Amino acid sequence: MHALRHFYASVLLDAGESIKAVSEYLGHADAAMTLRVYAHLMPSSSERARRALDDVFGTAQEP
Repeated sequence: MHALRHFYASVLLDAGESIKAVSEYLGHADAAMTLRVYAHLMPSSSERARRALDDVFGTAQEP
């Protein structure tokens, strides 16, 4: 069961779900506990930040 729970959390975090939402879904008392356990599964935010700024300034490059 632990592996399935870990898989569930990793899929949600990889999809961009917030740590607060994942914390609620897993039944944790607070998001800080979830962050301590699952932070290593969170994708880097640098790419998301770059895309967000590109979207705002209209400088996104086509692949």
